[in-house]
Amino acid sequence: MDHSQVIIRPVISEKSYVLSAAGKFTFRVHPDAHRTQIRQAAEALFGVHVVDVHTLNVKRKPKRRGNTRGHTRAWKKAIVRVAPGETIPVFQGFENQPGS
Repeated sequence: MDHSQVIIRPVISEKSYVLSAAGKFTFRVHPDAHRTQIRQAAEALFGVHVVDVHTLNVKRKPKRRGNTRGHTRAWKKAIVRVAPGETIPVFQGFENQPGS
């Protein structure tokens, strides 16, 4: 699997910004990717040294719109901790937005 297929996109949320201040960055990853692949992909794509990788499967949630019932997709999330002093540029620039 290619590195760009392992890491799909960053997870943009309030919790992920709090974690980014501590050097932990959150990504949506391929469901079949394991920790070693995620570590190698983050190091290759962003040029950082990965210290630790935590993965979890986000369960699907039931949703309803009128009488139609359905659910969201299940997906896999990875929290990547980088070496002290390093950062991933994807998460930069959002902290000081107007209206924050």
